[in-house]
Amino acid sequence: MKKILAIHTGGTISMSQNDQGKVVPNAKNPIAQEETILAGRVQLITDEMFNLPSPHMTPVEMLKIKQRIDQAEKDGIDGVVITHGTDTLEETAYFLDLTLPNTIPVVVTGAMRSSNEVGTDGLYNFRSAIEVAADDASRGNGAMVVMNDEIHTARYVTKTHTTNVATFRTPTFGPIGIVAKDHAVYFQKLINQDTCDIDHVIDHVYLIKAYAGMDGSLFDFLDNDQTAGVVIEGLGAGNLPPQTLPAIQRLLDRQIPLVLVSRCYNGVAEDIYDYQGGGIELRKMGLMLCQGLNGQKARIKLLVGLSAGLQGDDLKQFLSTAVS
Repeated sequence: MKKILAIHTGGTISMSQNDQGKVVPNAKNPIAQEETILAGRVQLITDEMFNLPSPHMTPVEMLKIKQRIDQAEKDGIDGVVITHGTDTLEETAYFLDLTLPNTIPVVVTGAMRSSNEVGTDGLYNFRSAIEVAADDASRGNGAMVVMNDEIHTARYVTKTHTTNVATFRTPTFGPIGIVAKDHAVYFQKLINQDTCDIDHVIDHVYLIKAYAGMDGSLFDFLDNDQTAGVVIEGLGAGNLPPQTLPAIQRLLDRQIPLVLVSRCYNGVAEDIYDYQGGGIELRKMGLMLCQGLNGQKARIKLLVGLSAGLQGDDLKQFLSTAVS
C-alpha cells in the first residue's frame, strides 16, 4: 500500500459558499477530513499546513512546503499531493519543481468551485491527484498539476480562465497525460529538468509587463539598492519600446539581473528583431532571454536562482534552459 502525504494549504478547494453566496474560508478544511479516500489502496497522511487564500501565498510558504516534502521523503513517503488555491497554484508548483530532487511524485491540485457549490470539483480533483501520486509511472516527471482529468507539468501549465473548471492549460505543448479510471496515462515526458536546492528565499524580485507607449518610469522606480532582479514580459518575440532603454541600461549598470520573456500566450522569446528595442539589441545590452516560461514562472525561477547564490554565467545558464 502506497503512503501518500496530503499537504493542505487552503484555497477554494477548502472553502464554502455562505448564505449570501460568498465564498469564504472554513475554520476546518472539509477536504482534509477525507482520510478514507482510496482506502485499502493508499495510506493517506494528512498535514494541514496552512489555510490561506491563494493570493496570500508567498515564496516563504512555498519554501516551508518544500522542506516538509524533503522530510517526508526521508521518512519513506511514496508521493505527495498538495491542495492549493488556483490563483497562484502554478507558481507554487513550479517553485517545488525547481527545488525538489524529482524522486517521488509531487502533485498539486485545487478547485474552481468551493466544497458546497453545485458541481464542486474539489473532491474529484483531490482523488485524481492521489491516483497520480500513487502511480509508479509518475516518477521522474517533476512537480505536476492535476485538474479536470488532465496531468500537466508544473513548468508550463497556467491558469487561463477566471472561473471555468477547465482553467489549467499548457500552451504550445499540451498536457503530458490524463487520469484514467484509477491510474495515470502518460503520452509525453519531460527531459533535462533543472533543480536547485535552497534553504531561504530572497525578496525584491519584480515582474513588469510591457505595453504600447511604455517609457522608463516603472524601471526607474526599481533603480535602487534593494532590487534583486527584474523579469520583463516583452512584446511579441521579446521586444520593448525604445523609450524604456535608458532606464533599463541604468538597472544593468547596477548589475541587477534582467530577464526577458514574451507576454504572448504561446511561443518563446527569441532575439529575432534587429531594431531599437528589438530582441537582438536587448540581448547585446545584457538582458537574459528565458524561453518557454511565462512571466510569473520566470520570476519564480529568477528568485530561486538568486536565492541559491547564482550569479553571472551560472545564473544565465540556469535561466536559459526552460525549454527541454
